[in-house]
Amino acid sequence: MGFHYRFGPGDLLRCRFAVSPRWETQEAVRTLLRPHRQAYHLPWLRRVRTAADGLDLRPLWLLMPRTGHNPDFLSPPPLGPSVTFEEELARVRAADPGAAREDLRRSLVCTPGALESDIGQRLLADPARAVRELADLMERAWRTLVAPDWPRLRDLLEADVLFHSRRLAAGGLQALFDGLHPDLRWHGDTDTLTIDRPGRHDRALGGQGLLLMPSAFGWPEVVGGYDPPWQPTLVYPARGIGALWTATAGPAPDALARLLGRARAEVLCALDEPGSTTALARRLGLAPSTVSAHLGVLQAAGLLTSVRHGHQVLYERTPLAIALASVSQTDGE
Repeated sequence: MGFHYRFGPGDLLRCRFAVSPRWETQEAVRTLLRPHRQAYHLPWLRRVRTAADGLDLRPLWLLMPRTGHNPDFLSPPPLGPSVTFEEELARVRAADPGAAREDLRRSLVCTPGALESDIGQRLLADPARAVRELADLMERAWRTLVAPDWPRLRDLLEADVLFHSRRLAAGGLQALFDGLHPDLRWHGDTDTLTIDRPGRHDRALGGQGLLLMPSAFGWPEVVGGYDPPWQPTLVYPARGIGALWTATAGPAPDALARLLGRARAEVLCALDEPGSTTALARRLGLAPSTVSAHLGVLQAAGLLTSVRHGHQVLYERTPLAIALASVSQTDGE
């Protein structure tokens, strides 16, 4: 039982991470349908509910069975580590209608009554039109549900990629998979990754490696799938979603503020996870140019390091900064 990914020698060197705005859009749509997913997203849900009610999401919901097949052509694995929604949507629009029809049929049969429904029959009757209509609906969902918050979501996802990339570099696949999700098991004796799931899915990676994608709206589930020829992909819950919709960071400790100045201390304390200039500016309610100036001073003082991920530069605290923040929180407060 379970999903099994079997690694060959070449696959061990071809694990990579990616962030997908199209996947987050799909999972935001699914979150509206699944109340058990909504606990961490209530501020977002309250904000988008009225606009979401103006979208007819039934065709997408019909293709989101509780168990079973989701159409692969609607969620092709991203080709690079940091693609745009427009680039991903172009691949959806380019789907072959014949292959899309079979993909749709396989999904519809997983939900009782979906195949016989008016929407299901309409999708199957003209798959070329179905591809266009579903892509158009996905684009409207992106602009309504996700695009306004994409900078915040992207920062969270890219910080997760940075954390787990370092975990992989330091401890190998065993350390990586042990920290991704409790349903994952790495069997080093057979180079096999198992997802604890009903049913059975067995796939040799065949030199393609495994694509790893963090997801904010996918919480709490880990998802594996994609049949050949698609890139084998594993989607897992991103770290830190409990604070995703937090409006502002907490006040910096007085001791640290006296040492660095209040504004710089608050910037430093806001970096409990790696973050970008825009993410910090949003959390702290400051202008990006002001945050950028503080980051430059903190980095020059040896309190921050930076790393580029895609189009973003992420900052994180050095061991010295972590020690300063920890001491400040225990002394003088």
